[in-house]
Amino acid sequence: MTIYLDAVWTLNFFLDMMLLMLTQLLARHSTRKIRIFFGAFVASLLVPISLYFPESFIISVPGKLIYSFLIIICTFGIGSLNRLAKLVSLFYFVTFVIGGGLLGIHFLFQNPIGISGNGILTFNSGYGDPVSWLFVLIGFPIIWLFTKRRMDKHVIEKIRYDQLCPVTIEIKEKAFSTSGYIDSGNQLVDPLTKKPVIICDETFLKQWFTEQEWKLLREVHENFNLEKLPAAWTNVIQFVPYQGVEGKSNFLLALRPDNLTVHYEDQRIITSNILVGIQFAELVKDQSYHCLLQPQIIKLATISTA
Repeated sequence: MTIYLDAVWTLNFFLDMMLLMLTQLLARHSTRKIRIFFGAFVASLLVPISLYFPESFIISVPGKLIYSFLIIICTFGIGSLNRLAKLVSLFYFVTFVIGGGLLGIHFLFQNPIGISGNGILTFNSGYGDPVSWLFVLIGFPIIWLFTKRRMDKHVIEKIRYDQLCPVTIEIKEKAFSTSGYIDSGNQLVDPLTKKPVIICDETFLKQWFTEQEWKLLREVHENFNLEKLPAAWTNVIQFVPYQGVEGKSNFLLALRPDNLTVHYEDQRIITSNILVGIQFAELVKDQSYHCLLQPQIIKLATISTA
């Protein structure tokens, strides 16, 4: 049997990279793309090691477990021991879910695919069975997307609504904090950028503006007169179309923040991939909160232990 190492190695590299990407997305830990690339390269080294050193300690179960920690360290760094163990567990969970999904599809359609003690082999001779290669190349991304969407939905379902959270917003290098309310009814998303939109009231937002600038913004909101936009804020403000409860279409003035930080339970959620809608009034009379949070930020943002 002829095995083309470069082809198998390349396929394994891309599969490992997708597994690490899914691990990062589900864990919502920030890491640079180059580190994911490097982690996938380290993981793919198991292919030549398995072929040239089949009796190596790394091929054993304890060796693979230790090597998994090395892969995660190369991708996400060390951090705390607890964080490292959670990432390794999630990496194995993702691997088993994707592998189980592929096996399920294989048995459903009875695709020829070989299995060994080292994992799934997609070659029989030469460049392998074209059907099995096609099966992995097409099936793996489908299972990957399905798993990501299901886990994202699971995160949304676990969100505790009707909860106040400390919120810090940074705009134009100025940051202020307030209390935010996770509102299950706020599903507003900008249709162009697909960014979730949170709503903040004027009591909180006026801290970034002079009285004259806020007056001009109110005129823009009431009369849709774009010429009244404050010159210093034209690159930060945009309009978000939405449909009100009465069915009428309207536009919401929104700000593009530098950063949003939300303390949710024992985690600190950080994102810049949102818009801050302007409410030209108070959200609640008792001033208990000044921000309506969009539930999607809980799953889209990077999370670190607080």
